Amino acid sequence: MDKVRARQSYRVCLFFFQTPPVSQDPPDKAQKTGRSIASIASIVAAATLISKVFGLVRQQAIAAAFGVGPAVDAYNYAYVIPGFLLVLLGGINGPFHSAIVSVVAKRDKEDTAPLIETITTLIGGILLVVTILLVIFANPLVDLVAPGLNTTDAGLEIHAIAVQQLRIMAPMALLAGLIGIGFGTLNAADMYWLPSISPLFSSVALIGGLGILALSLGGAIVEPQYAMAGGLVLAWGTLIGALLQWLVQVVAQWRSGLGTLRLRFEFWRPGVKEVLKVMGPATFSSGMMQINVYTDLWFASFIPGTASALGYAGLLVQTPLGILSNAILVPLMPIFSRLSDPENWDELKRRIRQGLVLTALTMLPLGALMVVLAMPIVRAVYERFAFDREATEFVAAILVAYGAGMFFYLGRDVLVRVFYALGDGDTPFKISVANIFLNALLDYLLINAFGAPGLVLATVGVNIVSMVVLIVLLDRKIDGLPWGEWFVPFGGLTVASAIAAAASWGTLVGLERGLAMDGFFGAMLELGLAGTLGLGVFGAIAMQLGLPEVDLFVSRIRAKLGR
Repeated sequence: MDKVRARQSYRVCLFFFQTPPVSQDPPDKAQKTGRSIASIASIVAAATLISKVFGLVRQQAIAAAFGVGPAVDAYNYAYVIPGFLLVLLGGINGPFHSAIVSVVAKRDKEDTAPLIETITTLIGGILLVVTILLVIFANPLVDLVAPGLNTTDAGLEIHAIAVQQLRIMAPMALLAGLIGIGFGTLNAADMYWLPSISPLFSSVALIGGLGILALSLGGAIVEPQYAMAGGLVLAWGTLIGALLQWLVQVVAQWRSGLGTLRLRFEFWRPGVKEVLKVMGPATFSSGMMQINVYTDLWFASFIPGTASALGYAGLLVQTPLGILSNAILVPLMPIFSRLSDPENWDELKRRIRQGLVLTALTMLPLGALMVVLAMPIVRAVYERFAFDREATEFVAAILVAYGAGMFFYLGRDVLVRVFYALGDGDTPFKISVANIFLNALLDYLLINAFGAPGLVLATVGVNIVSMVVLIVLLDRKIDGLPWGEWFVPFGGLTVASAIAAAASWGTLVGLERGLAMDGFFGAMLELGLAGTLGLGVFGAIAMQLGLPEVDLFVSRIRAKLGR
């Protein structure tokens, strides 16, 4: 069994995570986690890629139909609470997912179903009350989220649409918790494809709703008189999509013997307290981050179109970020949990370093290229029909700010998961509380200096501070980190990304002056040539750094291409 476990473990996560056996795992646990980390990462990355592509198509449909008009502006405000709950509670790597995985992954399968049914009963009851409150208090909640809407006639129209949308989407509060529990349960049982791909149901439902509305109105969704109708379709499509996402998970859980819809009130059952110990602080910690997003939208409500622009630019960042973060964090979370005992801390430190190097290897060059290629990216993805050149320039400026912070966003998430694996949800929570005040201060200062992009730069600043504090506290918690060994790879990858960005920018300027091509095909040509050159320059420099992760990454790609 030891030889089998070693052979299964010594594989590559995302082509270059080496995963040696963890000696303290019992034989039954080794069997349960027999799937290689590389296989898990590939499954999660492929499924997430499909979901993100559908999400991008959904956003393109919304942009083409509404541009930065009142329907989509209202939707962004109405989506604040139910949508953030879906991300907060129902997302992969969210607190519910992390708590369930960290506890269930250590237990036998026969103990899982009663535990999951008990947790579902408890959390479902709480979130049902939250759903009812959202319906009752929709009007004042929209006032709270976007006070700037009450200052103009156009704002009052957006406010009215947002209230109706919030009432329709209120049940997503309940669905968010159920989806998050389902994510964690299926992942802990070595099931990754369905949870990772299930978000596409939301996109499909919303795209279908827009298609039906376009047919019924003869393609005139962009007309102002159809703003309310379009806004309601956005809300109903989002709710139906979330419902479908939960239902497919329930079926998978049921068939796998991982729990049914049975109400179980055994709150004293072993494991319940352990789950809540991680889930509670993790939820509050992640919730503090969502308060930061609310703060951004509070300021955004005073600048017309900013909420829509933030959503469009945010999706362009979240598409690659979501794919890579899931591929990194989903397989790493169980590893961190199984290395949480002090005798395994040397190996845990190596895993932390690998997670952060992987983050730098992917996020630094992507972020740098996104900064210099923001305009052609937005033109290629969104600029058509109601989304004009003025909207492109507005969204591109925000995308530049997002690109600058991609590494710090994911790097912070890696460190937070280490604390969760160590059973410490309090530390990330305390940092998140402090970040609320820091974010509000930076929002106020930077929005005056940079306008709408200042809101994103404030978030970047908060993530940088969070990452520094987390790594300092982690250094103390696990008896020191090898700072000297870590500085070289991160410094080298940063320099390589900067050189790649400069090469890409020079190519883009040359193409704009020489070809002067507008429209979709011109943007795609600029992206193809400038982006490819930038990535090529980064890859060439990265290979000279002598990092084992880069060497394994390249060898893995060559092996796949040779098949």
